[in-house]
Amino acid sequence: MDNRAEVREFLMTRRARVTPDAVGLTVGGNRRVAGLRRSEVATLAGVSVEYYSKLERGAVAGASASVLDAVSRALQLDETERAHLLDLARAADGVPTSGRPRRRAGRPAAPRHSLQWALSSITDGVAFVRDQRQDLLAVNDLGRAFYSPVIRDGGRTPNLARFQFLDPAARDFYPDWERFAQMCVAIMRAEAGRDPHDKGLQELVGELSTRSEIFRTLWAAHDVRTHGAGTKRFHHPVVGELTLAYEELAITAEPGHVLLIYTAEPGSPSAERLKLLASWSAESRSPAANTNAP
Repeated sequence: MDNRAEVREFLMTRRARVTPDAVGLTVGGNRRVAGLRRSEVATLAGVSVEYYSKLERGAVAGASASVLDAVSRALQLDETERAHLLDLARAADGVPTSGRPRRRAGRPAAPRHSLQWALSSITDGVAFVRDQRQDLLAVNDLGRAFYSPVIRDGGRTPNLARFQFLDPAARDFYPDWERFAQMCVAIMRAEAGRDPHDKGLQELVGELSTRSEIFRTLWAAHDVRTHGAGTKRFHHPVVGELTLAYEELAITAEPGHVLLIYTAEPGSPSAERLKLLASWSAESRSPAANTNAP
């Protein structure tokens, strides 16, 4: 796969981010670039300027892991960024990185019954499954109530990235919208590096780049990250402010799919509001709530 432009832009943006002071270099006042020069990265990585320049032009095919590790250290890449560079190099070498079957975009298959049963067994937290394209594939009952602004009335498969960038309701749902936007794009960037042949992800990136200037700008930054664990704030239209901790778990039976669980600190106001949301969800699903009383 010819991914030289991806490699070039990733290395250039990382190099521009590192200042000479950050790596202990003493420089004079007459300097036209804020970040490192190619020659400085080459020196720090222990390679020739010509060889590093070749890498930054995108020619990473055949580069050894030791060289890529040295470049990663010189550019002060974190673990996610280092893994992304290795993914890009493997793609250039034509080596599969994800183990995922190549397939065209289409309607996602229904989740396995056992997976839905597992989700349904989680009653005190929001649990859902998404794929590498940010499609919301399956949710538990509390998750369906929690993500009601995203799921709405059904139809097209709910997509967290489309909601983030194309639905005005997202700015109310995510009080820290800018932070969420950066996270969403960085996760998609990492996924694109792991599986550059994912046609559905390519089409989603094209759609969002066309329809959202903010997405286009963030995509051009080449930032990558994994989700992992952390805390997020939400504003739900039914119960208001929620501060929830999240954990991301890989689903080994479905490469590329992950299970995310959001929970609240026991005894906190957010925990009480989650219970209220669960009650509201149960009432809205009850037969009495779906009949017209005389």
